[in-house]
Amino acid sequence: MKTKAAVLWNVGDPWSVEEVDLDPPKAGEVLIRVVAAGLCHSDDHLATGDMPSVLPMVAGHEGAGIVEEVGPNVTRVRPGDHVVVMFMPSCGHCRWCATGRTNLCDLGGSLMMGVGVDGTSRLHARGKDVTTMCFLGTFSQYAVLHEASVIRIDDDLPMDAAALVACGVPTGFGSAVHTAGVRPGEAVVVVGAGGVGMNAIQGARIAGAELIIAVDPVEFKRDQAKVFGATHTSPSMAQATELVRELTRGVMADAAILTVGVAHGDQIAPLLGLVSKGGRAVVTAVAPAVETEVTLSLFDLTIFQKELRGTLFGASNGQADIPRLLSLYRSGQLKLDELITNRYTLDEINTGYDDMRAGRNIRGVILHGD
Repeated sequence: MKTKAAVLWNVGDPWSVEEVDLDPPKAGEVLIRVVAAGLCHSDDHLATGDMPSVLPMVAGHEGAGIVEEVGPNVTRVRPGDHVVVMFMPSCGHCRWCATGRTNLCDLGGSLMMGVGVDGTSRLHARGKDVTTMCFLGTFSQYAVLHEASVIRIDDDLPMDAAALVACGVPTGFGSAVHTAGVRPGEAVVVVGAGGVGMNAIQGARIAGAELIIAVDPVEFKRDQAKVFGATHTSPSMAQATELVRELTRGVMADAAILTVGVAHGDQIAPLLGLVSKGGRAVVTAVAPAVETEVTLSLFDLTIFQKELRGTLFGASNGQADIPRLLSLYRSGQLKLDELITNRYTLDEINTGYDDMRAGRNIRGVILHGD
């Protein structure tokens, strides 16, 4: 079948919206009509070359849609089901899934190769195979996915809001709740108040943090951070350090979470400087793959028993956490609608990413037409 999609042909190119060919689902796969797709910064990392990829590619790893067709042996969903895609698939039986760490599922080992679980492509254009982001490719009106990458949701949930729990929401929320282990009464700093950072703020708020300091150079984002639960804001880590010292009477924060658009090694020392003795520093942001040097004080790390933690998908268990997050949304505790700054058509994808890079969006969402 034919589908309209945004294709990245070369690093540095704009997204090319064009018609591509889509194969039918094979065993264990489903065809979905994508209704909404989030414009996550991780997809832009492909365009800038910060994240390695196999091009040409149809990106997009946040999305929600409706199952149109299922291949042989599919048991998790059926035609007509409303689903959220999950950028980390979960097979359910590898060592990591069996021990509750589904975000580290072995299926993710070839995630960035852009092909299906069986090692082949489902999309084709201009005589070439086209890869997809994280086995997904929600920048296409239709997508063929492995059933391990979809989760059924209630039919009455709005698709644009539901699409965000595919990546940005659980990544940010989990960074605070799972990886940082925020507890009631704690002080938390979130560095970077974009689509992931806002959800780290929400996670800290729901976990019961008393002080939540949002750090971002963009005034619009600092103002929006207060909507999601920030008690204080600061334009830089240097200024935040003084603010946190004052607010905590010199103790410093219990946790600091790095959720900037692009992480760099020279941000780790000031991040660790924000936390107290025994404090937890969490790196959620993606760094350029070629960057290998980090600046920090090993003396400070050891003598003050600080912890530096990495996290993928916020250490979330998608099968359990995505329904839980949607329940929090239903009850009014988790803000999803407020995350969406602008909605775009697929033809406007380059405008959407221009808005993201300029700091005009918390999260942009593509609404696919029929």
